[in-house]
Amino acid sequence: MSNETPDVRHEDDMDAEYDFSHGVRGKHAKAMSRGYTVIVHKVDGTTEERHFTLPEGVVALDPDVQVYFPDSETVNRALRGLIDLIPHQKTL
Repeated sequence: MSNETPDVRHEDDMDAEYDFSHGVRGKHAKAMSRGYTVIVHKVDGTTEERHFTLPEGVVALDPDVQVYFPDSETVNRALRGLIDLIPHQKTL
């Protein structure tokens, strides 16, 4: 049995030849929130068009907001704090 450590590769590791230095985060976020169409080219030469939309209730955050709210838990906690600041109407 060898004492050498195997080369561990993580899912998010990118090969050196990929250059994202000029990428724009969230560039297509607004269009994605409206839905998008994918054309599938099949081996037999036919194509199939598939339309995808976000499930009802999904809210997409702009990248500058997502920095502060990286997951649903932090978003919901912040919104509940704001809800507590809204004056409740008195019932008659």
